[in-house]
Amino acid sequence: MSTEVEDVESFRQRAGAWIRENLPEQDSSINMSMIRKGMSDEAELAAVQRERAVQRMLFDAGFAGICFPKEYGGQGLTPAHQKVFNEEITGHEFPARLQAPSISPCAAVLLDFGTEEQKQRHIPAILKGEEIWMQFLSEPSSGSDVAAALTTAVRDGDDWVLNGSKVWTTGAWWSDWGLCLARTNWDVPKHRGLTVFMLPIKQDGVDVRRIEMLNGSMDFCQEYLSDVRVPDSDRIGEIDGGWTVGTRWMFHERILFSSPLVTVPSGTTHSGVGAGSLVEVAHSLGRLDDPDTLDLIGEGRVLELVKFAIQGRVGAGIASGKMNDQSAAIGRLFTGLTGARLFTLAFDIAGSTGAAWAESDGPAQHCGDDYLMRQSGCIGGGTLEMARNVISERVLGMPRERSLDRDVPFRDVPRGGTTRA
Repeated sequence: MSTEVEDVESFRQRAGAWIRENLPEQDSSINMSMIRKGMSDEAELAAVQRERAVQRMLFDAGFAGICFPKEYGGQGLTPAHQKVFNEEITGHEFPARLQAPSISPCAAVLLDFGTEEQKQRHIPAILKGEEIWMQFLSEPSSGSDVAAALTTAVRDGDDWVLNGSKVWTTGAWWSDWGLCLARTNWDVPKHRGLTVFMLPIKQDGVDVRRIEMLNGSMDFCQEYLSDVRVPDSDRIGEIDGGWTVGTRWMFHERILFSSPLVTVPSGTTHSGVGAGSLVEVAHSLGRLDDPDTLDLIGEGRVLELVKFAIQGRVGAGIASGKMNDQSAAIGRLFTGLTGARLFTLAFDIAGSTGAAWAESDGPAQHCGDDYLMRQSGCIGGGTLEMARNVISERVLGMPRERSLDRDVPFRDVPRGGTTRA
């Protein structure tokens, strides 16, 4: 059997021809994380089903899981192959909802820590679009401190019984599986008492409630777990070793749009607004000849160029081993800051239209809502404050931030109004 890998240029030509023949043209500025009030529930579910179908088309054509091993349904190719595929699919339809977090970080975590049976059972299903996964990570009581999870998992024979709540899960109401961090040991410091599990979302004991945001969006959800039984065979990693899994999990989350595992059009970002969007807003309002507006567009373009340069530099450094994987926080920090600034630039260009708008205002109609929601990109996916801590402590080697609970058994850490297992 030949093990020769197809060269990148012939792969590009083959992929480009298939994309042009099978996927309709689509605005590639579509964003995978910008939260806007959009379609009806019925239309959203139909869009999810369509993206499942597109993901299956990619799988059947040999273009899903380009960098995943062949034994798990992938193509066993290189990041260079994924990069050119992302370039070729730019301007065409792609299954955005199925890339994050299903493929990365969830399938990536399975690839890193899952058992052989777990990988064989779930990774091909994810790559085919049959399973959509979500992250059950953040909790109402812990904010950015993921390790302070209060969701409990108690051993009961061959099962674990989970109780607690997770929050800020985008799209949980239409998804299939959750990757869940839970506390399994209260008698050790918080980082050493966590375990990761996977569980079906649509089951008794999992109550998914949607959260209405400031702009009317209801994409975010909160989940309540009540005596949810999970077999030990669905545990990922070692018992009480969840922080080891979680650290890698958050690495995959930070590098999302530069990850070699996901299919996204080139230039896809967290913010959903780039220099091109600024030009569209200015053009729709007849302000392209205004020098102040051109300065704002220029600032946005420079930020965009620097952001992509940083992502490329950090990605190459991590891949070569010259930078540790915690350096992904550098890209996360700059991307978050850039996204918030770009929303502000668009709002400044829109002027009064950003404060009072109508649907007829075209590209400018979203500027006000986007400005009000601009900080969401600095919070979701790990806050920028946490990224700064990671950079200072784990990349630059600066002294660790003082913590009063570092060596304290978690059950002894003061928590206002909470109960302890």
